[in-house]
Amino acid sequence: MPGPVLVPILGDQLTRDLASLRGRTKDDTVVLMMEVWDEATYVKHHKQKIVLIFSAMRHFAEELRDAGWTVDYVRLDDPDNAGSFTGEVARAIERHDPRLVSVTEAGEWRVRQKMEQWADKFACDVEILRDDRFVCSQAEFDEWAKDRKELRMEFFYREMRRKTGLLMDEDGRPEGGEWNYDSENRRPPKEGLAAPERPKFEPDATTQECIDLVADRLGDHFGSLERFEWPVTREEAEEAADAFFAERIECFGPYQDAMVAGEDDLFHSMLSTSINLGLLDPLDLCRRAEQAYREGKAPLNSVEGFIRQIIGWREYVRGFYWHQMPHLQKANALNAQRGLPEFYWTGETEMACMADCIRSTRDNAHAHHIQRLMVLGNFALLAGVNPRAVQEWYLVVYADAYEWVELPNVAAMVLYADGGKLASKPYAASGNYINKMSNYCSGCRYSVSKKTGDDACPFNPLYWHFMHRHRERLEANPRIGRIYATWDRMGADRQQEYLDSAEAFLDSLEPAAAGWVRAG
Repeated sequence: MPGPVLVPILGDQLTRDLASLRGRTKDDTVVLMMEVWDEATYVKHHKQKIVLIFSAMRHFAEELRDAGWTVDYVRLDDPDNAGSFTGEVARAIERHDPRLVSVTEAGEWRVRQKMEQWADKFACDVEILRDDRFVCSQAEFDEWAKDRKELRMEFFYREMRRKTGLLMDEDGRPEGGEWNYDSENRRPPKEGLAAPERPKFEPDATTQECIDLVADRLGDHFGSLERFEWPVTREEAEEAADAFFAERIECFGPYQDAMVAGEDDLFHSMLSTSINLGLLDPLDLCRRAEQAYREGKAPLNSVEGFIRQIIGWREYVRGFYWHQMPHLQKANALNAQRGLPEFYWTGETEMACMADCIRSTRDNAHAHHIQRLMVLGNFALLAGVNPRAVQEWYLVVYADAYEWVELPNVAAMVLYADGGKLASKPYAASGNYINKMSNYCSGCRYSVSKKTGDDACPFNPLYWHFMHRHRERLEANPRIGRIYATWDRMGADRQQEYLDSAEAFLDSLEPAAAGWVRAG
């Protein structure tokens, strides 16, 4: 009698209708789930991130068992654990003698390269199925990108709107007459701005086991485990989504770029971890957002902004990642060579904005997109930090970070390391932007109104230092070239004050110690 079908399910594939499960019969299938050392430690992921993935995996395994599936689950502390996906699949093949290994393609280049070797390593047949949980297939993205010198998300997003029909009227035009309502979604925070508290989930026994495991085995990883509140089951994730649509989506749009010290969530959905694990269907969330607009429960600018983050940015960066790999990992168009400063890990800096964003990152494994782009990323861009060091930091510290979504955002959006294929200009800004969009500056040791000198906001001289050293590349860019006219009007003495202030600050930065990203 032929053996069963072995279906390995990875930690970000926690979806009941996953391609490799769909159509399988429960009496002829063994589901394999694996907690492996290689994945937990190829970078030293935030402790909460590992707890989140392991707990969600264990809960999903129980969900499958309760539904009648046979699940072979290998825990990290299993004494026979081989430590890798390939090693654990090999051991499972010995246990179950399957006629076929059927797996949904991995989301990361590194894992997929190993997966594609399985057919040569194993005696049974191996099939790798397309991950169809995305609106846009990679073949569609590659066709869209063909012959384009610049891959602008806005045009891709319009294609996804047409494909899904989201926020389209009966005549095939965008709802409200515009594709994008970003201009209405840049409101600075008003005094006392606060959002309704999002649902926070107390660890159950399964999650507590994972917390104890990570604290014991991976205690030297970055991040705090004092407060773990992430949803780890489909039911909890749906509860979090319900609360967002009921209480926060109305103000999400106007204040999505706002930053308030100590207000770590504001009106953001906080659903990205659940989406990226596979607990929530992203297209379903978009349809729920559209329904809220159609029923008059949420304004168009908020709903369009939310939908754009999912079928625009999320779909786009996934396609961009595979289209640009593997060379995107090494892209460094601006030749940035500085090491990552130590304060990215410790939070010990007198810059109030950086300190607060790093605190939230350490305590929550989260910071919202403007904190990541215009504070943490902006500083790395201006300071000329090496892209690989920045990429690895983002991959380590955020619970929703997988390379396919992190790498394009950091390399191409934050650092302009791809030379402009993704972004039309570097997202460089002085302290004025942070002052406008946050309340950080009022409590900072540095003065945002001072442009140079020891007490000046470091973003101010760093901005002009960045623009000066990259003039040859950037001056012809129509979106920012006119800035150089301002620089030229300053005169040589004033220019030198900016450059000297920037260089003095850069010289004061302590490079990160070894061991934060990898052991040793």
